Amino acid sequence: MTATQTMMSETKPMIQPGGRHARRQHAKYRYRDGRIAYFLILPAVVLLGIFVIWPAIYAIYLSFHDWSFYKDPEFVGWRNFTNVLNDPLFWAAIGRGFVFVLMTVPVMLLLAFFFASLVVSVSRWAASTLKVSIYIPTIISSVITSIIFALIYNYSGGLLNAALAVFGIDPVAWIGDPAWALLAIAVPAVWLGLGLTSLIMVAAMIDIPTEYYEAASMEGANWWQKTAFITLPQLKNVGLYLLITGFVAAIQQFELPLVMTGGGPLDSTTLPNLFIFNHFRNDINVGYSIAAALLLFVVLGTVSALVFKFVNSERLVD
Repeated sequence: MTATQTMMSETKPMIQPGGRHARRQHAKYRYRDGRIAYFLILPAVVLLGIFVIWPAIYAIYLSFHDWSFYKDPEFVGWRNFTNVLNDPLFWAAIGRGFVFVLMTVPVMLLLAFFFASLVVSVSRWAASTLKVSIYIPTIISSVITSIIFALIYNYSGGLLNAALAVFGIDPVAWIGDPAWALLAIAVPAVWLGLGLTSLIMVAAMIDIPTEYYEAASMEGANWWQKTAFITLPQLKNVGLYLLITGFVAAIQQFELPLVMTGGGPLDSTTLPNLFIFNHFRNDINVGYSIAAALLLFVVLGTVSALVFKFVNSERLVD
């Protein structure tokens, strides 16, 4: 046996026990880290189960029952869902919700994009001032906003009609006319959601590598070309997120129509959540309201899935 073979035969038994020991130690640490991780997420899982999972399961259970606060649940099968699906007022509220989405979400995304473009193009002090000013509406309560805009829209002494009177325009019943009421509610909805949408858009624009714009400038590209071929493609993921969240928030708007119009006039501002709330408040059969809420959930999930399908999200690679 050569010297090299002798050294290998002597060292080989020493390496193997060391390797097994390292693997055992690694498995021990992984098991310990796993237990710590599960322990840390346990409170969130418990709260999620108590306040989300269990109420959802119980709501599904009650949707198949004729149930009220004054009697025990009575199983009725799919009757509640059938009643909701055959109710033209439910579908009218859903359609009105989609119209409200079209009134608010595109405008909000467009304004947020131009505001974010302004913020990233000015000095740091000016950008900080702009970001603070645009975020102020977000911290204002929806109820307070509803009262403020109701006063602005007031027929006889509102600020908006007073401004129109300067130009000789007759007063308009902004929240008393079915032709204008939904649009009148869309304006404060955009105002409330613009702040957070703009800040998310600003963060996304700052994250775009500046090398892209420098290379485009060297090629003689103007602002519109940089926006079309650099900014918008790089904002695809963020735009998809804001589109989905804006859609869900708009179609579920509740406080503004409740406080400003109560769903009127002539149900012209009765959005889906307000429709469900009115049934829950006035209908003795609570199962109908729960079934309507579950069907609204199905509608939101279906539309969101379709948006994700046709607007593919791609990972940004630097």
